[in-house]
Parts: sequence; structure tokens; C-alpha cells
Amino acid sequence: MRVAKIIKLNALEEVKLVKLSKGRRTSVRLAERAKIVLLAAEGRDNQEIGEVLGITRQKAGRWRLRYWESGLAGIEKDAPRPGRHPKYDESVIEEVVRKTLHEKPSNATHWSRSTMAKASGLSDSTIGKIWKRHGLKPHLVNQFKLSNDKNFIEKLEDIVGLYISPPEHAVVFSCDEKSQIQALDRSQPGLPIKKGRCETMTHDYKRNGTNSLFAALNIADPKITGTCMNKHRHQEWIKFLNLIKKEVPQSKEAHIICDNYATHKHAKVKAWEKRNKNFHFHFTPTSASWLNMVERFFRDLTENQLKRGIFKSVDDLVETINGYISRHNENLKPFIWTATANDILEKVKRGRQNLNKLQTA
Repeated sequence: MRVAKIIKLNALEEVKLVKLSKGRRTSVRLAERAKIVLLAAEGRDNQEIGEVLGITRQKAGRWRLRYWESGLAGIEKDAPRPGRHPKYDESVIEEVVRKTLHEKPSNATHWSRSTMAKASGLSDSTIGKIWKRHGLKPHLVNQFKLSNDKNFIEKLEDIVGLYISPPEHAVVFSCDEKSQIQALDRSQPGLPIKKGRCETMTHDYKRNGTNSLFAALNIADPKITGTCMNKHRHQEWIKFLNLIKKEVPQSKEAHIICDNYATHKHAKVKAWEKRNKNFHFHFTPTSASWLNMVERFFRDLTENQLKRGIFKSVDDLVETINGYISRHNENLKPFIWTATANDILEKVKRGRQNLNKLQTA
């Protein structure tokens, strides 16, 4: 007849086990195992422990034995389980990964699960599992462009500095236009979402005109100052700057971050800047509009309101945009910039190195 192992605890072991059995941050499993050991140390047998904790006698005996053999380490981790043996050799998996990274199918620009399955003799689901394990997504492609601006580093450090450590007693605005926003009305009404079916929308549409949104994101708030205009020339840009001017006390400096669009550098805009001494313009590097934080707001506006919106007229579009800005300003959630200039420069450096390798290959 098998006899349960006798558990004897010293003062330190008992304190640790009591703490584990009652700790709020202790997992339920570990707390239960600690209670098993404590009850065993009181001299109770496995049957009695099982009845007290509502578990089987076998389970109580298993964790009693593991503590007797390995101490606290024996109950902190689960024993390794053998599991099912891999169906395919690692060489087969490595070949799928190699093909995915270095080859292309003869009749397509990228692999799909079915084309790779035919090429490798595996099932579609197996290819999906291999790709998931190795983080491969051949069906996705990201767009990028490295800036060739000669003053890229200086402009980058200037703008990131305004985001991370803005000047005292100053206001920083990230400004841009979202131009040519279309007021689209679908040719037929779509069907609403229901169980088992997503919302539907026709592919064709009626274009009811366009409008442009001028927006300034206050880096500190982040309140949006925005207005819609029919055109986006330098005249409209100056009108928008005057709108921002009304919100900035004359005693404060205002820093305007914007891109290199010709409208922002027009002679009349430069004359406006000379007249308003407390306004200072900071231009993003060329091909680096991602550095302008207001683009984040434009993205949210597009995804939440414009992409699937239906607008019978330009007035309907403008009303929707103004309503979205108002709701945004009622429930302000800051866009926090975390990347330092050095972090960005390191990524740009790696990108240039990879491009050089491809060009010289």
C-alpha cells in the first residue's frame, strides 16, 4: 500500500506558502497547490485534503509528491507535457519559409496559402500555421518613402522637440488641410448589418461636390480648430491662420507645424508671418507628412465618418465634419508622441541601408 509522503515545513517555507495561498496576485492554481502543501504539513491525508479543497485525492497526492521532491519549485511550474509529435520535419517547414521569403509564384506577385500549398505539397491550413508561427504575411504590403530632404535631421529634431518638450508660455499647433473631400451618395441604399451578414454598400456612387477641411491640432489639449472651405489656396490658408490667431493671446508665442505645400510658402503668407511676430512656422521634411500629428486626426475622421458616410450634398458633408470636430473637442483624448528624434533616425538609417543592399544586389 502506497503511503503519502510526510511534509515538514520550516518557518520560512510556511510563511512563503501562506503568502502564496492568500496573495491577490497569485494565480488560482498556485494558491490551490500551496493550500495542499499546508494541509499536508498539518498531517492530513490526501483524501481529507481533497474533501477540504473540493479536489480529487489523486490531485492532492500529485502536488504533495512534487513539493516533497522539488520544494517550492515543484509546485510553481506545470510539468512538461509530451504533446503530439510534429507531423512535418523542420526541413519541410524551413523550405516553406525560404520559398516565402526568396521566391515568387510563376503567375502572381506574391504567395497565397493555396499557391504555396500546391508548391510545397502541404495543406492550406498547415501553410497558414507555418506563416503565423514565423510572422509571415505575404498578402500584406506597407507603403513607405524615405525623405531626401537635405535638412531632414534639423527639421526632424525641431518638430519632435516641439512635441516632446514644447516651449514654455507658447502654443504649438499641428496644421494641415484635408483637401477635396468628396460628398458621396451611393447609387442604391445598402442593407443594414444583421446576424450572419455584414452591412452592404454599392460600389458606385453619385458625387455631389467636394470641400476642404483646414484643421489645427493643439498639442497640449489636444483641441481641434477647424473650418471647411470650398478651395485650398493661399487665401484660404491666411483666413485659417487668422482663425487660429483669435485663439492665441498676443502675449504668447505660436508655433505652426505644417508641410511643404506651396500654399504654405506663398509670398502673401510670408508677409502675414512678418506682420504677426509671435507666429513661427516649422515645416516638415519633404515626403514626411507622417511627422505632422494632425494627420492622426484626419485618419480618425476618415475611418469614423467619411469612409462609409453617405452625403446628399456638400452642406451635409460639412455638417458631419463640424459635428465630428465638436464631439472630439467635448471629449479630449491627447495624441501622445513618444518616438524621439534618435529613434526615428535609427529607423531611417536602417531603411537606407536596406535600400542600398537591394540596389547593389
